Amino acid sequence: MLRAALVQLNVGDDPAVNLAATLGFVAQAARGGAQLVLTPEATNLLTPDRERQRAVLWREADDPTLAALRAAASDWRIWLSVGSLSLRHDDPDEPRFVNRSFLIAPDGGIVARYDKIHMFDVEIDGRAIRESAGFRPGAQAVVARGPWPMGLSVCYDLRFAALYRRLALAGARVLTVPSAFHPTTGAAHWHVLLRARAIETGCFVLAAAQTGTHPAPHSPGRDPRRSYGHSLAVAPWGEVLADAGQAPGVTLVDLDPARVDTARTRIPAWRHDPVIWGP
Repeated sequence: MLRAALVQLNVGDDPAVNLAATLGFVAQAARGGAQLVLTPEATNLLTPDRERQRAVLWREADDPTLAALRAAASDWRIWLSVGSLSLRHDDPDEPRFVNRSFLIAPDGGIVARYDKIHMFDVEIDGRAIRESAGFRPGAQAVVARGPWPMGLSVCYDLRFAALYRRLALAGARVLTVPSAFHPTTGAAHWHVLLRARAIETGCFVLAAAQTGTHPAPHSPGRDPRRSYGHSLAVAPWGEVLADAGQAPGVTLVDLDPARVDTARTRIPAWRHDPVIWGP
């Protein structure tokens, strides 16, 4: 049995304030017996202001949020899935940032990194959102060797089922989907897509989420970001095991590894991929 904790956050445009809140929830989760703690996408910063991003973001090697979270994992002896951090690219000639997920081991070491592949370039409620203008997409799918084999993804990746099929076939038994889902699309699609990814792959799906209206005191005059919340844990058969609602906090859930084998034995569709010709 694995006890996991979904940390639901309402971060703003001050990484130091965000870090203090995150560390408090990580400690709460560890005291609750969590062996695996998961935080959302954009754990360190959420702002629509590119100038603010340039002013406060670091490269991975120098990022204080990552350093503090690695220390927390070591102090509490937990696995820590940092949903993602916004970071400067290591290439000094790349002006865009990266949206990078990390899996940290109980000794504080980084076991795996994953850069979000699918960029959120859409128009919602009359507003254009162009994630690719500010962030460079990744190109490599990642299965991390954590407490169980874990397939890493971030937010908008959720809409691309082929990624999760590849992760499952590569050995993943848990899929992580840290997110800052838009309230409009969240209300329409969040639950059904997460349940579908679990059913299609026979994996547990763990989706820690951002929630609420994100404070932006350093970005006056800009419309604040909003997120849907509802961090979810979904079983391999598609049942919702936990829904965090819309308040920041910690949600604990116990995962039985036998449920992966049971679901995959009952309907092994996750590995039934015949060659299809045409159209």
